[in-house]
Amino acid sequence: MKVFIAVTHLLGTGHLSRALTLARAFLAAGHQVRLASGGTPAPQLNSAGVDLLQLPPLRSDGVNFSQLLTPDAQIADSHYMAARATQLCTAMEQLQPDVLITELYPFGRRSLRHEFLALLKAAKGLPKPPIILSSIRDILAPPSKPEKATKADEVLAAYYDAVLVHSDPNATKLEISWPVSPLLQGKLRYTGYVAPPAARPHPDRLGEGEILVSAGGGNVGEEIYRTALEAARLMPGHTWRLLVGGQDAPSRINDLQQIASPAILEPARPDFRQMLLHAAASVSMCGYNTALDLLQAGTPGLLVPFDAGNEVEQGLRASSLAPLPGFEVLTAAELTAETLVERVSHLIAAPRRERSAFQFDGAARSVEIAEDLAGAR
Repeated sequence: MKVFIAVTHLLGTGHLSRALTLARAFLAAGHQVRLASGGTPAPQLNSAGVDLLQLPPLRSDGVNFSQLLTPDAQIADSHYMAARATQLCTAMEQLQPDVLITELYPFGRRSLRHEFLALLKAAKGLPKPPIILSSIRDILAPPSKPEKATKADEVLAAYYDAVLVHSDPNATKLEISWPVSPLLQGKLRYTGYVAPPAARPHPDRLGEGEILVSAGGGNVGEEIYRTALEAARLMPGHTWRLLVGGQDAPSRINDLQQIASPAILEPARPDFRQMLLHAAASVSMCGYNTALDLLQAGTPGLLVPFDAGNEVEQGLRASSLAPLPGFEVLTAAELTAETLVERVSHLIAAPRRERSAFQFDGAARSVEIAEDLAGAR
C-alpha cells in the first residue's frame, strides 16, 4: 500500500512529529510512505527512513496564523504559495497513493485551504482515487464562528472517508473542543494516542534529579525560560536544565545567558525523552507530544499552557490532565519565580505518579484503520 501524508507545522513542531510517527508506523507495517512537510525544517526530529519532501517552507507570524511568512520573514505571496501547491500535487500524483492523509485540515490550516483543496481535487482525479483521511490530535482549536465547523463538514462530505482522532476516548473526546455533527460523528475513528515507543532509561542517566524546563521545538516559551532562570537561583540545591527549542536556539540561549543563574542552558536535545525518565520534575507547556511524553515517563509535571493569541487548546488539555496525580497547572498570568518554586517543590515531594494506562498505540491503530478502509474499497 502506498501512503501520502501532507503536513505543515507553523509554530511548534508537534504536527510534524506526529506525522513522522505515523509515517514510521506505516513503514513498519511494510507500506511505502511519502511525507510532504510544508513547515520549517526540523532536523532535531527523527525522520530516518522516511521519504521526506520539504516544500517551500512557511511559518506563522508569531501566533497570527493568518499571516504566513517565508524563511526570510517576507509575507508569502501568491507565486510562493502556487509553487508549494504545484510541488505538493505533483509529488502525490507521482506516488499514486492508495491512502492520502492530511494532518489537521480541514479542522485547521484554513490559511492553506487552497493548496489542500488542490491536493484533494487532484487525488479525486487519479485513475484510482485513494482513501482520504484527516489526522487530528485529541484537542482542536475550537471554531471561532459556527460557520467554520459547517465549512469543515462540507469539505469532509465532499472528500474524506474518515477522520483519525489521535486520542483515547476514555480520556478526551473530540466534543470537548469541536462541535461534532451527525456527519462528522459517522466519520470519527478514535485511534488512541500517537506516541513513539516509550523511551528507555538514558545510558548515562542524564537528567537524573534535575528539573527539566522545555517549551517544545518552536520559537516560544521565552517567559517560561526567563522565569525558570530566576527560580533556579531560589533553589540552589537543585539542578535546573533549560532546553531551548527553535531554529534560532543559539541566539536565544545567548540572550538568556545575560540573566545570572546557575541553570544549565542548551538547545533542545534528541535524548530529551530518555532524560525525562530520570528527572525530578518537568516544567513545560502542554502541547500534545509533551503531554504524552509526561504520561509515558510518569515524571511529575508542572504545566504552563500556551495561551498567547487567545489559544485555548493547551489549556483544555492541561485541565484534562490536572486531576491525575503528579500534575499541576500554572497559567501564564500566575507565572513568577516564587510560584514556580512553590509548585515544583510540591511536585518533587509528592509520590511518583504511576505510568498511565492510556492507549499509546495510536500510530499502529491508524495503520490498521487505513488498511481496512483501503481493503474494503
